[in-house]
Amino acid sequence: MIVDTTNKILKKLTAQEKEEGSLPLLLEFYKKLVKLQSAAQKRIGTLQPTISTAAINQRLAKGESLVKFEELAIDWSLTRELFVNVISVFSQYPQLFGEIPDKLKSPEAGRFLTKKAVKAWFDGKELPATLTEGISDNLIQTMIQTTLQPFLNKHALTLMDSIPKDSWRRNYCPICGGSPDLAYMEKEVGGRWLVCSRCDSEWVYPRLLCPYCLNEEQSSISFFEDEQGLYRLYTCDQCKCYLKVIDLRKTESEVLMPLERIYTLDLDSQAREKGYHPYSMSQANAE
Repeated sequence: MIVDTTNKILKKLTAQEKEEGSLPLLLEFYKKLVKLQSAAQKRIGTLQPTISTAAINQRLAKGESLVKFEELAIDWSLTRELFVNVISVFSQYPQLFGEIPDKLKSPEAGRFLTKKAVKAWFDGKELPATLTEGISDNLIQTMIQTTLQPFLNKHALTLMDSIPKDSWRRNYCPICGGSPDLAYMEKEVGGRWLVCSRCDSEWVYPRLLCPYCLNEEQSSISFFEDEQGLYRLYTCDQCKCYLKVIDLRKTESEVLMPLERIYTLDLDSQAREKGYHPYSMSQANAE
């Protein structure tokens, strides 16, 4: 079940920092982002469901995600403020991300995050040149996703319990339509659950099916695992995408999925070295 993990992540990173004396640079950076997201979530407060039970059932039956862009409850003033703060944190780590264009480091940079730009990001379409000039597409996409995550996660927290466990077996998020970037094998029966890259929603999905191109030919789907069998890297030779998977049957302590995205970055490097790449919404639109 999806839960608000920001406070748990902060506590875990604080404990790690205390034990080790300091955090690795990437975790130090990530902790600052989570603090911003946690503060934003508190300001957003509790969202009330805006979709009736009948509408939920109707959309699920049609294979439609529950929240359309026009229905998102977004405080645009807070969004632009958060965007500026997110950019500020990224700017503090040029050794990780390179130099950020001066126009984006301006206190007025929030004006570039228009509703049109956010909709383009949400739909996996090309972003306006005002945002992408002088910066890599992946980096600006990450900044926007970091900014919108508190809002999307609030929608997920509000609506996820409305979705019957076995009613959604599609390869995109039942809440926001995002693609998965992480998965886990549940403790009880080992079922595979996908995790949305945008709102952190979780849903069960067939283990022997590529969640990106729907390939089910087992000769072209492989997985590699670490010595403990805790982490797996699933790869598909048809679409050349990969998926990171955590086997919760091999764990005793609580696993925080958003934090695992950072803890498992070495798996991303291994996947790229093998010739695979992460899936993206823009790739889906190009196919």
